[in-house]
Amino acid sequence: MRTVFGYVLIILLIPASVLTFYYADAEAGKVQNFDDYVEERIIINEVDLPQASRIKDTNGNTYVELHQPNRIVVDGEKVPSFLKELFLQSEDKHFYNHSGIDAAAVMRAFLVNSQSDEIEQGASTITQQVARNIYLTQDRTLARKISEVLYSYQIEKKLEKDDILNLYLNVIYFNHNVYGVEAAAQYYFQKPVNKLSKAQMAFIAAIPNNPSLYDPLKRFDNTKTRQERLIDIMAREEFITADEAEQIKNEKITLNVRNRLDKYPDYSTYVKDEFKDLIAETEGFDQQLINADGDARKAIQEKLNARVAEVLASGVIIHTALDPSMQEKAVSAVNNVLAGSSVQGSAAVIGNQSHDIVALSGGRDFEVTQFNRAYQAYRQPGSTIKPLLDYAPYMETFGAGVNDLISADKYCVGDWCPNNYSGKEYGMVTIKEALTKSHNTSAVRAYMRTGIERSFSYLDKFDFNRVDEDDHVRAASLGGIDPGVTSLEMAGAYTSFIDGTFTKPHAIKRVTDFEGNTLYAWKVEPVRVWSSATAYKMRDMLTNVVKNGTGKKANFATSYIGGKTGTTNNYHDLWFVGLTEGYTAGVWVGKDKYNSKYDNIQYMESYGPQQLIWKRIMR
Repeated sequence: MRTVFGYVLIILLIPASVLTFYYADAEAGKVQNFDDYVEERIIINEVDLPQASRIKDTNGNTYVELHQPNRIVVDGEKVPSFLKELFLQSEDKHFYNHSGIDAAAVMRAFLVNSQSDEIEQGASTITQQVARNIYLTQDRTLARKISEVLYSYQIEKKLEKDDILNLYLNVIYFNHNVYGVEAAAQYYFQKPVNKLSKAQMAFIAAIPNNPSLYDPLKRFDNTKTRQERLIDIMAREEFITADEAEQIKNEKITLNVRNRLDKYPDYSTYVKDEFKDLIAETEGFDQQLINADGDARKAIQEKLNARVAEVLASGVIIHTALDPSMQEKAVSAVNNVLAGSSVQGSAAVIGNQSHDIVALSGGRDFEVTQFNRAYQAYRQPGSTIKPLLDYAPYMETFGAGVNDLISADKYCVGDWCPNNYSGKEYGMVTIKEALTKSHNTSAVRAYMRTGIERSFSYLDKFDFNRVDEDDHVRAASLGGIDPGVTSLEMAGAYTSFIDGTFTKPHAIKRVTDFEGNTLYAWKVEPVRVWSSATAYKMRDMLTNVVKNGTGKKANFATSYIGGKTGTTNNYHDLWFVGLTEGYTAGVWVGKDKYNSKYDNIQYMESYGPQQLIWKRIMR
């Protein structure tokens, strides 16, 4: 009875409200024309529907859908006429004849629904539903209903009927964060809407009338029952024959639900963070954050987050450098080599020509942990820092050659006396031999002769996120940097040995709208770090490490190969960073947390998991 009274009240109040609205400006001494009055107060802006953004790999294939919401805008010409007619006959039979409000439909719905246990017909026109879904809210209040009427009136004045219907087909809700007929077709059947059978069209058309009641995943039978009622309506109105109606109703409906697409979470996790950084840099948020702290900084962060959400909701395509084949190899290598152990790992792979990030492994069983060690785990680099901080700066500064001699004997600065790994002294050795065997005392000598500040002047060009002036100490020459570096940062730094320049690696190549217009792109320029001569010498020495030194387990036949191992104090971390002709990769292996010197992975050192992972990825 309350429902009946509600409909009667709405029928009576809407005309009264319109009249009240008409006379509302009496204080001006005269009554404006109703159209002019509504025109001033109800602004119908150009509609830009939020839709799902996508992330694509280097081949142009989508591997992530960012549902904010899950909508795929489709041109009305691509929507089958049968599906359009289903909505017209069930939701707004006189759509092409009314001006936004259908009083007869309100009364008809009132009569039909008062005799049923559920809502068989809606009182709102398609235009009203468009107004509600785009400009208003879903609140069930008299004020919202009156606004809906006025907005519908304006929409009908501004837009053609076909355009209103097209908007409706793209805004209606199909449950499970799915909006619009195209997204519904792809979500429930994994087909474009124009490839659905008539039975499937009627099935999805059954949902929006009451998305909870007709939820196909939870109340399939309810949805099927309503689907059959819609088909009966189409037969009654002679859009199909009775025989065809029976055939459509008898067609088996098999859902093929499309789960949210995220094929490579190790990589996409990084892309989402980089996307935020790209917007921050492009729109100036990064500079604002540098100069702010406390509540001011928090406010800027909130604005940045809102801006990121706004851009994603507008529907963009994030084009990335992801190489699916290399990505699968990186993830597989970390998972398989470390399978069954309590040890974690990470890997980052960069293309030598593009300097783009082509693959990332965030760790063993990454989908479970959701902590991406490739760029979020900062660890001391051990001896992998020696090429970057000790030997390359030494050769760059003094023009030393790979066969120049350097002492591998005991070396002390005050009471600091680092030892070689073996504990032995080796006398005068070539620089190549010193790096190949990873003699600590030789590395320290090169570092100290170059000078701490000068050595760091080269390292600073790599933009290590957490390396600062506190790290400008003697122990840094052997990897004593706290909290450390990531495998992605190390891989990026080693690309400088290709031609002597460093270009900060990125996953995102560009961000476009759906028409292909570029909205965002990184502005990167290579930075000269080493001379070509120094880069050549370092590649030569890194090759010797792999073929004759500590990196033998990483060796395989290829046109070029070179790299460096690293082990930190108490065997908390195992590293290998190196390059081939086509790629540069950094691999870290260790435990996420360690509480004492005894919580180490020394037992894995002889196995060389970091080298085996690198080899599996790069071979």
